Amino acid sequence: MGKPKKRTSPRATGARRSHLILKLARKVNKTSPVKTYTTAKESGKKLAATK
Repeated sequence: MGKPKKRTSPRATGARRSHLILKLARKVNKTSPVKTYTTAKESGKKLAATK
């Protein structure tokens, strides 16, 4: 069987999945009453303040 082609250029930092998820999560947290997890530091502060 054939092998998949390798990428010719490395993936950009901004395209990494974790960055995209963080960006989306922060956007959701600004508008939605239901908060999502971003990072341990951020979520810890937010969750403690809301409870």
